Amino acid sequence: MKSKLDFHPKLFSALKAYTKADFTTDLMAGIIVGIVALPLAIAFGIASGVSPEKGIVTAIVAGFLISLLGGSKVQIGGPTGAFIVIIYGIIQEYGVEGLMVATLMAGVLLVVLGVFRLGTVIKFIPYPIIVGFTSGIAVTIFTTQIADVFGLRFGGEAIPGDFIGKWMLYARHFDTVNWWNVVVSLLSIGIIALTPKFSKKIPGSLVAIVVVTLGAYFLKLYGGVTAIDTIGDRFSIQSQLPGAAVPALDWEAVKNLFPVAVTIAVLGAIESLLSATVADGVIGDRHNSNTELIAQGVANIVSPIFGGIPATGAIARTMTNINNGGRSPVAGIVHAAVLLLILVFLMPLAKYIPMACLAGVLVVVSYNMSGWRTFKALLRNPKADVTVLLITFFLTVIFDLTVAIEVGLLIACVLFMKRVMETTEISVIRDEIDPNLESDLEVHEEHLMLPRGVEVYEINGPYFFGIATKFEETMAQLGDRPKIRIIRMRRVPFIDSTGIHNLTNLCEMSQKEKIHIILSGVNEKVHAALQKSGFYELLGAENICSNINEAVAKARERIQQV
Repeated sequence: MKSKLDFHPKLFSALKAYTKADFTTDLMAGIIVGIVALPLAIAFGIASGVSPEKGIVTAIVAGFLISLLGGSKVQIGGPTGAFIVIIYGIIQEYGVEGLMVATLMAGVLLVVLGVFRLGTVIKFIPYPIIVGFTSGIAVTIFTTQIADVFGLRFGGEAIPGDFIGKWMLYARHFDTVNWWNVVVSLLSIGIIALTPKFSKKIPGSLVAIVVVTLGAYFLKLYGGVTAIDTIGDRFSIQSQLPGAAVPALDWEAVKNLFPVAVTIAVLGAIESLLSATVADGVIGDRHNSNTELIAQGVANIVSPIFGGIPATGAIARTMTNINNGGRSPVAGIVHAAVLLLILVFLMPLAKYIPMACLAGVLVVVSYNMSGWRTFKALLRNPKADVTVLLITFFLTVIFDLTVAIEVGLLIACVLFMKRVMETTEISVIRDEIDPNLESDLEVHEEHLMLPRGVEVYEINGPYFFGIATKFEETMAQLGDRPKIRIIRMRRVPFIDSTGIHNLTNLCEMSQKEKIHIILSGVNEKVHAALQKSGFYELLGAENICSNINEAVAKARERIQQV
């Protein structure tokens, strides 16, 4: 008997035929990915408003659990740029405790999505929404880094959480530019951009951090340059995994944070499944969406207990894993182990990294994340898709991601229903039915003649709440009173409760007007829905015909009896 819970971690199936050569390849890939993840984890942690080691703790704990329990062979999990805006906003309003509660709830929601096999449903979120809020997040991340790129000083003035407020603050204090920080940021961006031309293996962000940190250190030591802010100037770094601590779950906080938790869960689900899908295309494998969501959920439940932040599948680190030979979850586990060793033994060195260098790393991350070429291409699509794209983008930038996702999904659903309504056609036939119009092939059959007083109403498409009124409007426009109405439903794939209610009203009104109703060509799914609702008790089972020939014959027989 097939298990109802679709939870099959890829690690266990991968280990069945695992060899020493596989381990060697995964070991090298894991070490490289761990080194790549280090500067990103630090940068994402600081940009999110928490201390740098919390970003690394997230990469260790969540990265380990996602590889251990996940549904993808090569997925690498950890903190990502997409969460920066959300995390920063939560900390501003609810503090670190609120962030822990929201992350825990998001983890539970992800597990629920996986348990109820909703992994495949997440993939059907419209592409313009994904591009819209991804590009919006990129712009927001870039905005948050302006202060460190230019080394601006605000004289104790708090940095606003909103996009427009930030830029107004920057404009007021732009005369405080620290040109050493500008040089450091531009140098970091230049190194990241040029590194791939010389080496595909070594990540540009790591090269930039090593080179720029050494340069800033020696400038301070021998040149007396003290104007370059470093991590150590702002944070005290703990080089150990923090102890486990479950946050106090206050009911008011849970209610207030629930919408934010939904946003974290939806964003985490989308990003992880998109990353896994891209990876599948490269390695020729197929991930298990539901298992992946459960793993992401567990990771986001455990991560905040150790002081971590929200995590998901990271496409850049996943592709680095693939490009360096990683082909099993072992590489992801090694990546987590490498980061743990760095945290314990090398983390004190991180205090020398210039803040402007990390800002440069995040500027590149935001540029890569923006997908401006894709955004530009989508602007040539149908107006409805462009509307969804732009609304999602501007809501993400000007307001926040929670509003953007909610409104974007709502608009997409409305537009989808509008398109379905437009594809559903209702036609009326009074004289004859031409068999040659029934299919793409000419059948050379005689036309099916309709008796006088008989009309055929053909519904071509779903019969749901969106088109129920459309059917009523068609009936009202005709304004006639035939003796028999045949409702042909052969091309109705499904019917909802509004459609059934509409059909019931039509039948009751027709009976009052002494008009007989016959249904034709009802498929099994629609038939079951009508039968369950009790509609057939009103109409009579004898008035349900399997095809139009049978329905017309019944109508002819009924006309003769009248």
